Amino acid sequence: MGGTFARGAPLAVNIRGRPCENPVTVRSDTQFTARAALRSGSVRPTSTTAPHTLMSSPNGNLRVAIIDRDSAFLTVLGKRLDAAGWQHRALGGAVPAEELVAMKINALLVDLTVLPAEDAWPFLERVCGLMPGLGVIVCTTDSTVAQRVRGLRLGADDWISKPCHPEEVMARVEAVVRRRRRASGEAERGPLVVGELEIRPDQFQAFIAGRSLDLTRREFELVKTLSESEGTVIERGEIYRRVWGYAMAHGDRSVDVFVRKLRSKIQKQSPGWNYIHTHFGIGYRFQPEALTGEADLQAAEAPGVAEELPAETAKTPAGA
Repeated sequence: MGGTFARGAPLAVNIRGRPCENPVTVRSDTQFTARAALRSGSVRPTSTTAPHTLMSSPNGNLRVAIIDRDSAFLTVLGKRLDAAGWQHRALGGAVPAEELVAMKINALLVDLTVLPAEDAWPFLERVCGLMPGLGVIVCTTDSTVAQRVRGLRLGADDWISKPCHPEEVMARVEAVVRRRRRASGEAERGPLVVGELEIRPDQFQAFIAGRSLDLTRREFELVKTLSESEGTVIERGEIYRRVWGYAMAHGDRSVDVFVRKLRSKIQKQSPGWNYIHTHFGIGYRFQPEALTGEADLQAAEAPGVAEELPAETAKTPAGA
């Protein structure tokens, strides 16, 4: 059992070890090797058919792993990916993050219903935490608002509801990869030091006196977004668009909740500085200011917008 597949080998079992319905046939792939082959899946090499319109996109040829067992969806999407010149691998279930690293993929498209219920959220959180540079898109059916919110807050870059058109799936993958590549380019410029805070895009983390703040990926993207516009007030809707990647729904308090969490982590290690300032009814401004007296310290610890909301409104939704 090596890192390649025999021609025509079926996608025989799912993550629960039961035979899959309508097994998908696969072809050998000498370019796209990975130990994840041992977990069952399918491989399709770059097609020689006429190029798809996405071939002219700035993303070029992409490498995508797909965790799904919907044979009809995999077949239709696979044809479009082949036409676009993308390399892609279909997997029957979860694989260790280390194996995803070995695959050197740009994005992961995952249907969480493929995984056992007790493993789905931990898997998503683990992959997003260990591979902050990987674009992660959930593509599943019959999801609730609470589930979508939870997935995005655990680190997923996007959530697509089935049924969906393969062109939309590809466009969303491209958009996520573009954002990741921009972040990678920014990481090469080195850390940003403001006050006692050191922001390291290359590690997707922030430090104070050499100690990590243990930020989640979303918390890091928030502090990075705010710091890039130092001294400027950014409206909540704009913060949401930059960090989450799409328009904020009416009444969504995610920005306030995450600002509160971020402030708490920073203030624990840098109590002598105030970094994030609230502009009530508008948004937030990032500007490091050294606190000089007791009044300043009390002001820095004053509750933000989220704390002033009724408890049932301000708190993070269950599972987020």
